[in-house]
Amino acid sequence: MAHPKRKISKTRRDKRRTHQKLSEKAVAICPTTDTPHLFHHAYVVEGDLFHKGKLAIKNYTTNAQ
Repeated sequence: MAHPKRKISKTRRDKRRTHQKLSEKAVAICPTTDTPHLFHHAYVVEGDLFHKGKLAIKNYTTNAQ
């Protein structure tokens, strides 16, 4: 197993980690229902499933088991 020859200082460690951060997810607003949702994802509004602003499945229910 590899071991470091010298201790890495907190500053040096933190400099390396500056690029490892989360970015906000892009959220779209549906022009039909005015509901926020993730891009390229279907979404449920009042029991109906919408995708790309169009009604995909009426009276949609999830089958959770």
